[in-house]
Amino acid sequence: MNAIVNQQGPLYSADNRPRPVLMVPLRRCGSHALRLRLNFNEKFYSPYPLHIVDFMPMVPLYGDLSDDKNYFRLVVDVVGLQSSGIVKWTDIVFDPIAIFEAIGNERRSVHRIVWELLLRAGEKRGAQVVMDKSLDSVHYAKELLTLFPHMLFLNVVRDPRAQVASMNRAIIHDFESSMNARTWVMAHRAAQELVAAFPERVLTVRFEDFLLDQEAILRKVCSFLGIEFLPQMLDVKASVEARQISQMSALWASNCFAPIAANKDKFKAQLSIQEIESIETITHDYMVHYGYEFMTTAQALANDAGALAARRQSDLGRKKAWQALENDNHRDFTLRRFRADYLARVRAGLHAIPLDSAH
Repeated sequence: MNAIVNQQGPLYSADNRPRPVLMVPLRRCGSHALRLRLNFNEKFYSPYPLHIVDFMPMVPLYGDLSDDKNYFRLVVDVVGLQSSGIVKWTDIVFDPIAIFEAIGNERRSVHRIVWELLLRAGEKRGAQVVMDKSLDSVHYAKELLTLFPHMLFLNVVRDPRAQVASMNRAIIHDFESSMNARTWVMAHRAAQELVAAFPERVLTVRFEDFLLDQEAILRKVCSFLGIEFLPQMLDVKASVEARQISQMSALWASNCFAPIAANKDKFKAQLSIQEIESIETITHDYMVHYGYEFMTTAQALANDAGALAARRQSDLGRKKAWQALENDNHRDFTLRRFRADYLARVRAGLHAIPLDSAH
């Protein structure tokens, strides 16, 4: 599939569909801040992500996807996942039959279904570039490139201490610093493998650099994506979606405000020095690679007993977080629970009905 290139960079594949872009590698990196600003350009579209990573453990339960019954069922369930999202995609409803008929003769994959939804939503808006902010999909980048050889990747790096501190408070992650630091390393290992294999397809930016000079970073990203930088990208308060999501969840409360450079050091008040050393030890090589300065000797010791205690702490923290969310923000709680319940219902259905006898 040959790319058509304009003066600002590659925009279209040979089939004239929007150029697919995946943001990687891990949530709580400041990804919404970039997505919301880029969305000011009408040639760019990035809706609230599906986070298909939450669905991936169930995909093997669908059986042989060359069987039309199994693949159609997967299409139906992915369309259902999109409709169960916390933030709705505006002005579009997907027909599973139309999706199946459009892609049924192509290479069959859950990722192909996801991207058909994204591309159709982007096409309806007249976008030339569509970005998926499902950062965890970095772990499926090689498969994505077999489906979309012209895909680009926006690799957003954040100081692991700041990102882990943010992850520790997020219902979507663990509630213990060393566990989240290991998740951080796994994600960035996958991103670095992607950079090594396809350097021309990956742009790496540090979130701290965005905090210091958002225009410079946005111009760099726009140039890479082949879209025009617009001055209104610097005024995120004008974004309807930014205002909407900032009211929906405490996790997104800051997204309708200009970035505050001093916030890059908030982790110093949120983490103990022991936690900071643990994070610096686990992420050491990547901190060196990305140019982050150390606060400790980064020589924390790890042991099995500590790992078990970390798991217990995280499980307890998750239980308390769900309880606190229900008490403090019933809308956010209900929307997140609805999505979790949808995934549970899909899994239960796949276990309850043998695929070869389902009609």
